[in-house]
Amino acid sequence: MTKADFVEQVSDAVGPRVTKRDCGPVVDAFLDAVKDTLARGDNIEIRGFGTFKVRHRKARTARNPRTGEAVAVPPRVVPVFKPSRQLSSRVDRGAGGSRTG
Repeated sequence: MTKADFVEQVSDAVGPRVTKRDCGPVVDAFLDAVKDTLARGDNIEIRGFGTFKVRHRKARTARNPRTGEAVAVPPRVVPVFKPSRQLSSRVDRGAGGSRTG
């Protein structure tokens, strides 16, 4: 699903009162708020959906798969998403509960 598809789906869910043109800036504002909050190092918890967090990765030594040479990987901060139980169970039911692998 692309962002345009997402905007269309949200617009359809709200009904005829809100057009896609009106819904686009709302979706953009939401995504910008998520990005800004995570960039500040804060978490976002949306009940029934999940939590957006930042995780601090330690510095480590990795290997170049081609040469086998050791490479230093610096510490960094990465965004992570942890789904709520409700979201996880809904996705599992929506996927038919089938698991491969």
